[in-house]
Amino acid sequence: MSSKRNHITVFEHQQIKVSQTINGIMFDDSKLKALQSFYGEKGVPYYSLIHNGIKFNQYVGIIQIDNLLIEVLPKADKKESSGSEHDTWRNILIDMMRAVDHLSINSTSKSHLKIKYNTILDLYIELFINEIEYLIHTGLIKQYRKEEGNRPTLKGNLIFSKHIQQNLIHKERFYVRHTTYDNEHLFHFILHSTILLIKQINTNTILQNRINGLSILFPEMPSINISESTFQRLIFNRKNERYRSAIEISKLLLLKYHPDMSCGRNNILALMFDMNKLWERFIYVSIKKHIKECTISAQTSKNFWQPENGSRATIRPDIVINNGNENCFVIDTKWKCLENKNPSINDLRQMYVYHEYFNAKKVALVYPGEKIIINGTFFNCNNNNPSNKECSILTSSVNSVIGEWQKQICELVTKQLSSHTNNPSP
Repeated sequence: MSSKRNHITVFEHQQIKVSQTINGIMFDDSKLKALQSFYGEKGVPYYSLIHNGIKFNQYVGIIQIDNLLIEVLPKADKKESSGSEHDTWRNILIDMMRAVDHLSINSTSKSHLKIKYNTILDLYIELFINEIEYLIHTGLIKQYRKEEGNRPTLKGNLIFSKHIQQNLIHKERFYVRHTTYDNEHLFHFILHSTILLIKQINTNTILQNRINGLSILFPEMPSINISESTFQRLIFNRKNERYRSAIEISKLLLLKYHPDMSCGRNNILALMFDMNKLWERFIYVSIKKHIKECTISAQTSKNFWQPENGSRATIRPDIVINNGNENCFVIDTKWKCLENKNPSINDLRQMYVYHEYFNAKKVALVYPGEKIIINGTFFNCNNNNPSNKECSILTSSVNSVIGEWQKQICELVTKQLSSHTNNPSP
């Protein structure tokens, strides 16, 4: 592990400026320049550049720059932030990610996670360690591979042209091509690269001994350049299926790591997740888990518009319950604090379109926040009278006990579903 890292914690949409001190750590100009360089000309979605600083967007997770680790947490209330608030929201984030299966909790190793996590990076690193320890314990797989080169013995096929070219003087050698059955293959190249990476980026001293143990137990592998295409070349089968969890974590870590090629001083790891998508998935999984008597689908699309020459545009609500039935219910999720208990006009327009295109009996917007239920009605465009199209605003109080929070969400949805099923519109 490299020198001791500084750890600062902020919330989504918070700003950090040069010379600002957070958690006793000063954000200096060199770190800002590293983030500006990572942002580049096209930008990244995680934060925006402001004068002498950055402002985080709706992404949460960690950004690690050299010896500075910035942890970005979600926040769905307006309370003043504190150390206890950090712990609460960190645990909520991890539990939400568990609930939507962003974390490989159902991994092949079946190991229990044992440490107190300072960030989600710790959690992913321990998951990876558990997987590799399991693979080593059960035995690393071997594969056939072709080798070519000068050998002291004749083995396999003699490549005559290259043999003559390279061995006119060294008559005792043979240039051959042969097949070898060993553990040097792409799966292990990727896992070995990940072990080297976590040894470099780990900040949790409790995990360090286990990482060092992996470095000793896992065989040395050739270094390769790893990109998205590297993972696309992998083919899983019955023999190597137990590698899948470890490979998925490797892919997450290796592709999120951005080494500084110019001077090697400000390498960046960005392990960030869109809270809008996480909230949407969390609501869907919660409803799916507790409401069994309905058909529930996510991201159901319908054609919306098409230019004369071009691709068609679609509309895609987050969740549709009982699609195509008389009691169809469309839900859209919004991860943001609801201002003045009223949604934006754009959100309401979007829900009106869903009402029309899905022939929904009712639609609803779901927000985090203090529990409220607001039932509203769209107006008829012809006579400016209330129509039979209803749109509800549902907010669910954040609960640090994730299972209870999921039940509360389902109670809100079930109440709305039953109300318009039992009282159909005229």
